[in-house]
Amino acid sequence: MATPPPAADNPYGLMQALQEGGAISWATFLILVIMSLGTFYILFTKFFEQQKIISQGKKVRAGFWNSANLKEAATKLETRSAYRSIVDDALVAQDQHGKLIDPIDQHDWMANSLARSQGQIGARLGEGLAFLATVGSTAPFIGLFGTVIGIYRALIKIGASGQASISDVAGPVGEALIMTALGLVVAVPAVLAYNWLIRRNKSIMEDLAAFTNDLHGYLMSNGSVKPRMAGPATPAAKPGAQARTTAAPAPAGSDPVRAPTTTDFR
Repeated sequence: MATPPPAADNPYGLMQALQEGGAISWATFLILVIMSLGTFYILFTKFFEQQKIISQGKKVRAGFWNSANLKEAATKLETRSAYRSIVDDALVAQDQHGKLIDPIDQHDWMANSLARSQGQIGARLGEGLAFLATVGSTAPFIGLFGTVIGIYRALIKIGASGQASISDVAGPVGEALIMTALGLVVAVPAVLAYNWLIRRNKSIMEDLAAFTNDLHGYLMSNGSVKPRMAGPATPAAKPGAQARTTAAPAPAGSDPVRAPTTTDFR
């Protein structure tokens, strides 16, 4: 029984498209590869950075406010963490306020210091996202540029040879379209990664803003105002009992405790 002849090599493919397009197609391909590698590098590095801050937020909610004072609470946080950075900046701002020659209101000084610290963390979280946005918006056009050059060279070659059959046209043109497909393959993950990381950054900044507000209230009240920790549920009021109004004075010696959802410390 005769063995079948070996299958012929595929005359069309990515390497054939690059060779057909010449130096411009190779340069376009290398640019798309660099964009793709940069996209996945930023995606994974920002993901781990965000995940670290999220885990730090869980530790803060678990036991930060149970400490006797702010300096003791700061020791529970990692040295190079976002929450530790805010606490350290708050302590520095509190110490600096007393050294001002013409001091401003402590409330405004502390609010500005905490806002600046929170803004620095937000800027650090946003690093690299501009690259993802650039890749998502330009990669399809870079691939299209490679396609145009590839088709142009293919048509010139076909015209010079004098052959215009469908088999002679379909191959080179199909090879050139590979560059457009590569551009889309690079752009789509970049857009998805950008939107996903932006949404996670927004959630993280909301948690940091809540922590900053709690810290501000704690400092401005000398430790009296802080978030209410989870505890046993209070019994429901008896039917017919008159509700206590907010204007009623608090018992002597009781400390005001702020609910987590409250944003006004005054």
